[in-house]
Amino acid sequence: MIVREANPIRLTHVLRVMRRLLWPALACALLAGCSADPLCTLIGTPVGVSVQVKGPLAGRAATASMEVCWDGACKPAHVELMPSTRPGKESCSGDTCSVTAVPDGGKHGFGDVPGLPDRPVRVRLRLLDADEAPILDRRLDVTPRLRYPNGPECGAGGPNAVLTVDGAGLVTSS
Repeated sequence: MIVREANPIRLTHVLRVMRRLLWPALACALLAGCSADPLCTLIGTPVGVSVQVKGPLAGRAATASMEVCWDGACKPAHVELMPSTRPGKESCSGDTCSVTAVPDGGKHGFGDVPGLPDRPVRVRLRLLDADEAPILDRRLDVTPRLRYPNGPECGAGGPNAVLTVDGAGLVTSS
């Protein structure tokens, strides 16, 4: 077996080179974690007004119509009301669990309103029964809000508003 002694001059040179490379490598590693542009998906936000109708009024409402006005002009929006649900009983089999949707007695829908601004608008909401007879007719001022589906760093997806009609016909916005 042959044992070689380390060359002190060569070892010093290697350490000097490694020390010179360490700082640029460390700076690159730190900068790699910094990114000026956030990762944003192409998820959009529907522009318009959402309607939620609670029971028992929901049981009589078949459709909803809206008229949304701003800057002296009005736009109509038809809303198809669908049954609302809540989470039902959870069931598990092994390592898999599921929950069924259970009707909650309410209805919900959405009316597209192209060009809806994120400032106060006047909304006329009408709930109609199966024969298209009005069962509720309300006017209220609403301020649609910009929504940020990817967070504020990715920009707004568009304005919308939510109208909630309680069982007695009181309409609130959020």
